Amino acid sequence: MSVLVLAGPTASGKSHWALQLAQHFNAEIISMDSALVYQGMDIGTAKPTL
Repeated sequence: MSVLVLAGPTASGKSHWALQLAQHFNAEIISMDSALVYQGMDIGTAKPTL
C-alpha cells in the first residue's frame, strides 16, 4: 500500500490536487483538516463543492 501526503499553506491548491490525484489513481481521500469536518462551517474553510 502506498500513501501520498499533500501538505501546504492555506489556498495553495491542495484540495484541487487531492481530487485530481484521487480520480487518477482511483484512491480514497482522508482529510486531516479539522475545519472541514464541521457542518455549516463553510465560510473560511475552502470546502470543495459537491
